[in-house]
Amino acid sequence: MFTPLLQTANTIISGKEEQLKLAIACLLAKGHLLIEDLPGMGKTTLAHLLAKLFDLDYSRIQFTSDMLPADIIGVSIFDKNTTEFRFHPGPVFSQLVLADEINRATAKTQSALLEAMEEQQITMDGKTWQLEKPFFVIATQNPQTQTGTFPLPESQLDRFLMRIVLGYPNRQTERGILSGADRRELLQDISAVFSTEQLLKMQKQTREIHISSALLDYVQDILEFSRHSQYFLTGLSPRAGLALLRAAQAWAFIHNREMVIPDDIKAILPSIILHRLIVKDDQNHTDQQVMNLFNDLAIP
Repeated sequence: MFTPLLQTANTIISGKEEQLKLAIACLLAKGHLLIEDLPGMGKTTLAHLLAKLFDLDYSRIQFTSDMLPADIIGVSIFDKNTTEFRFHPGPVFSQLVLADEINRATAKTQSALLEAMEEQQITMDGKTWQLEKPFFVIATQNPQTQTGTFPLPESQLDRFLMRIVLGYPNRQTERGILSGADRRELLQDISAVFSTEQLLKMQKQTREIHISSALLDYVQDILEFSRHSQYFLTGLSPRAGLALLRAAQAWAFIHNREMVIPDDIKAILPSIILHRLIVKDDQNHTDQQVMNLFNDLAIP
């Protein structure tokens, strides 16, 4: 089902099929995606590409240190003709919202997305406005070692179903980028592969993918290991467990399976847990070493 979509996506972002499938799985699971990487690695292009492929309304918010929450959710302006305040929706009122360089804004501005991401609604002046369906936030952030960044609070990190890293392209792929057409120009010629209605239907079908009792035991073992491990300050929350299950269902759906298998859990596990786990200061572990800690758990 997704072969034509991946083939089309590969013409824009080459050599990143796994990251593309993870991003699609995040969308199917009704989650939100965090992309962490250096500038110029294709983060914005990926967001725009997904909007094109699924025929979604797209808006981009460039986060800066002087942004205010109203720049995201909108503002109420007094209308002298009606003598009432009229709400003018902000760019968050879209189906796919790119929060570009989200960690360049202050915590107050970052938190403006929390209600939208969790409740799919905005509250302003005592009134509530429902957001578009589907509603998908892709946030990009630069490494915290770069100047002018503000770390995302743990409460907001937990709102992101997945975190992925695109990484540098291989030599062959980069040669094609350097010698080929501008990817932004190629995006203009991309046509939708699925309609918004088809996406909503697939999101519903994803939730119907069967999860066995043995797989639930496996997920609980992962959660309990993180909570009792000597390597982490805090363990994974029940929300993280639900994220594991929803993402595994989406991964199975992408691969045309009617039930979740252990390989689905293992495939999506790093993108689900690495941004949620806080390694203790005396444990200088890389992401791969953290994942190795979970390898000894019994697999059903």
